[in-house]
Amino acid sequence: MDSQTQMKKIVADEAIKEVESGMILGLGSGSTAALMIKSLADEIRSGKLQNIKGVATSFQSEVLALELDIPLIDLAAVSQIDLAIDGADEVDPRFQLIKGGGACHVREKLVASKANQFLIVVDETKLVQNLNQSFPLPVEVLPNAWKQVQEVIVEMKGNSSLRMATKKAGPVVTDQGNLILDVLFNDGIKNPKDIELRLNNIPGVLENGLFVDLTDKVLVGKIENNTPVVYSPSKVV
Repeated sequence: MDSQTQMKKIVADEAIKEVESGMILGLGSGSTAALMIKSLADEIRSGKLQNIKGVATSFQSEVLALELDIPLIDLAAVSQIDLAIDGADEVDPRFQLIKGGGACHVREKLVASKANQFLIVVDETKLVQNLNQSFPLPVEVLPNAWKQVQEVIVEMKGNSSLRMATKKAGPVVTDQGNLILDVLFNDGIKNPKDIELRLNNIPGVLENGLFVDLTDKVLVGKIENNTPVVYSPSKVV
């Protein structure tokens, strides 16, 4: 197991300690969240956790949960989620996030916004001082609107490209049947709340990957003296 996988595994295991029997859990997407779902299944199988119901944030997490016999409930059927656990592509010191590297950010944001507690699990490579300096911001757009949206983003001093699939011809298609523009702003994103609002007000945009003022706690995995460890940084206010 390489060092990054070790960091992801230990932080995923640590996150499960936040789970209590009887909870409705938001099950995140991505590589670290997948390890968390596997750890959750182990705890359910052992009997340590009982009466758990999961709300999947993507087709990926839904398939994995079903394979591991984790009971699922539809998002529309719940009024609130006790705890949502998910990964992130970037985390800044104020716990503002960029998510959507796996094109699942719309459902992830729906789940996060309904959660009483939103816990982010990452390895230390995902911590940044400023968002969008190197990792592009995903913007989900209606298929026939991507070019029009792209032109507006240029006016916002952003450069964007249509995300292309790697094992099929053509663009990535989201679980909602839309396309993704990956955006890098010239100076990064200094005011996430403003950028989130401005992007979502563009006709043709469904949602973007900025998660603003949603995160309650972050767990970070790192390698210290050749040993994987977990710590929880304090939020800068």
